[in-house]
Amino acid sequence: QVQLVESGGGLVQAGGSLRLSCAASGRTFSSDAMGWFRQAPGKEREFVAGISWSGSSTYYADSVKGRFTISRDNAKNTVYLQMNSLKPEDTAVYYCAANSLGTSRLRLGVAPYWGQGTQVTVSS
Repeated sequence: QVQLVESGGGLVQAGGSLRLSCAASGRTFSSDAMGWFRQAPGKEREFVAGISWSGSSTYYADSVKGRFTISRDNAKNTVYLQMNSLKPEDTAVYYCAANSLGTSRLRLGVAPYWGQGTQVTVSS
């Protein structure tokens, strides 16, 4: 069974940091683009960050550029999201996703594999 399992969410004060992890199992994702999305209450799900299968290319939403960093460890079948300088508007459920068709489709939310999400809450 293919699974993506997020961890690392929690409650943090504004200006703080969190590191999210997404561990994949069931098959290797070393050839897949992977990424992070988030959904705040009452809002649409939005793209946050994406990374190519090799890790050589990364993409970010303008709202997180310069504050968030996506990385991956293919040997561990895991992708990470380092979130610094967190703001209350970053509060959302964060989801991991994987797509073998590349980052351009992934950024549009086209992905056959999704995690269950992890809650990030930033207090002011």
